[in-house]
Amino acid sequence: MEALVSANDVLFVLLGAIMVLAMHAGFAFLEVGTVRHKNQVNALVKIMVDFSVSTIAYFFIGYSIAYGVDFFSGADVLAAKNGFGLVKFFFLLTFAAAIPAIISGGIAERAKFNPQMFATFTLVGFVYPFFEGIAWNNHYGLQEWLKVATGASFHDFAGSVVVHAMGGWIALAAVILLGARNGRYSKDGRLHAYPPSNIPFLALGAWILTVGWFGFNVMSAQAVQGISGLVAVNSLMAMVGGTLAALVMGKNDPGFVHNGPLAGLVAVCAGSDVMHPLGALATGAIAGVLFVLTFTLTQQRWKIDDVLGVWPLHGLCGAWGGIAAGIFGLKALGGMGGVSFVSQLVGTATGVTVALVGGFAVYGALKQLVGIRLTAEEEYDGADLTIHKIPSTTND
Repeated sequence: MEALVSANDVLFVLLGAIMVLAMHAGFAFLEVGTVRHKNQVNALVKIMVDFSVSTIAYFFIGYSIAYGVDFFSGADVLAAKNGFGLVKFFFLLTFAAAIPAIISGGIAERAKFNPQMFATFTLVGFVYPFFEGIAWNNHYGLQEWLKVATGASFHDFAGSVVVHAMGGWIALAAVILLGARNGRYSKDGRLHAYPPSNIPFLALGAWILTVGWFGFNVMSAQAVQGISGLVAVNSLMAMVGGTLAALVMGKNDPGFVHNGPLAGLVAVCAGSDVMHPLGALATGAIAGVLFVLTFTLTQQRWKIDDVLGVWPLHGLCGAWGGIAAGIFGLKALGGMGGVSFVSQLVGTATGVTVALVGGFAVYGALKQLVGIRLTAEEEYDGADLTIHKIPSTTND
């Protein structure tokens, strides 16, 4: 019986890993559909290579930092319990690799390729697992202190803060250090619109991400016995809430409509296992509103040229999700309880701080040492021709 349970858990987590791996295709096509035609190949290559670099960094360094586990034993040891330890690594790797995939959308169209790959290695190997270990493996005593002080530790079931806020706030640092794309703002501060190049690809990316997200959230139980229909339905309700809120606030703009479900899903990750479905609906709807408002402010008023809006989508909606778990997870609002609003605030603020410090440190150092931005001429020609020597389409 124990062997059967172990095998089922391996299959369960493996399927989750495959679903989240597929989400990286969603990241790729969301970016391809949003950037201009001359940068589409670069978007595809970045996501593929980012994942590969992330795998090396997390396998050799990051996973050990977060969980104190390495893979230098013999294959017979690694295969114990049907290789559960290996598929758990695979599953959590797909989360870690989301960090550079998120950043990629913010820095699109003007970032150098090789420095970004180095940033990916450093972030996934060191910065991300540092906070991952704090939140999910009780490193440095923060969780114990919060439990004693508030009655509950910081709760982030599927990574609103650990993954999404972390990626979004690191991206903010990178975007600020890169500066806006050439021609994005005129001398008098007016915004020049760069509309999405391909709405069908943008929509395809959003749909792939949305479907894969149910593996992201539900399979975060990491055991068949922990599977919860509550997590699945809460994810669904948050997705719907985000979509409808973005539809209304974005005045039927297809870019907002297709990012709305992602905003809702980002926000519900943390509390998807403790909220009532109505709380999840509210969490997603607020995230949809938050995304539309802050994306508009970011681009038009604050002049932060975050191409895909990854700071509003992942950074701010992820932070909101961490806080929302401490609101809608309370029994008084129909939740399961076992959460503390104060702990959620502290944990979320800690994640944001680690992300900002790490992001400015990594990209600031790279900017000083090797440069992180294409030249004006290279940017004008486009990353496809400049870096990859081929356009996304030809007339042949």
